[in-house]
Amino acid sequence: MSFNPLVPDWRGKNAWLVGASSGIGQATAHALHAAGARVFVSARNARALDSFAQSHPGAVALALDVTDPLALKAAAQTVLAAGPLDLVMYCAGYYQELRATGFDLAEMVKHSEVNYHGALYLLDAVLPALLAQRSGHISLISSVAGYTGLPKALAYGPTKAALINLAETLYLDLKARGIGVSLVCPGFVETPLTAHNKFAMPALITPEQAAREILQGWTKGEFEIHFPKRFTRWMKALRLLPYGMRFAAVRKITSL
Repeated sequence: MSFNPLVPDWRGKNAWLVGASSGIGQATAHALHAAGARVFVSARNARALDSFAQSHPGAVALALDVTDPLALKAAAQTVLAAGPLDLVMYCAGYYQELRATGFDLAEMVKHSEVNYHGALYLLDAVLPALLAQRSGHISLISSVAGYTGLPKALAYGPTKAALINLAETLYLDLKARGIGVSLVCPGFVETPLTAHNKFAMPALITPEQAAREILQGWTKGEFEIHFPKRFTRWMKALRLLPYGMRFAAVRKITSL
């Protein structure tokens, strides 16, 4: 089933990726550029963005902090001045392990600001233009950590769950307006965010593999793009269990 307008050809399309200085965002920007899209990349790391732009002719670097709504609006004006926006992807993320026994309000708020509020600021900056042009695509990177509560994900998990609900609601509201919406739920991907994990990460994949999955999902018009499926299908099945069975399974799997 196709949920969104198909994108068989990226040549000449304008794509803005927010959170593209490394990891999945940068790999996806590279894949889009290779497919012929004009790519705009944003993140805080100006040096990484400039390096990307120099090695990808035509790419535009727009350094910003996703927690600054005015900076996102200013960057959006630059992107929209180049023509219709065909794709905007929110891939900025922040992650630190946290358990309730070490509750840290500052960490909770920082996760919310980067992982969720930043997406809202981006929507505020681009939605009016997308609604006016009656086209375009919004893609939000969540995580399988948003499927169910997990130990050590007290700060991270709820923000990813919020993105899942946000994407679902956006889809329901925007489909009739000609705007596509997709939700990306990766498992473990080898990125700076996961580099400090002290546990074995099952089915770990590279950012380049993740980018291929994402582009394939957009090409097929999928709503939820989750990968690698040998891991994510188990996570999806887990959230269907009654709470008693689910909590017991999570404790057994994580040994926590």
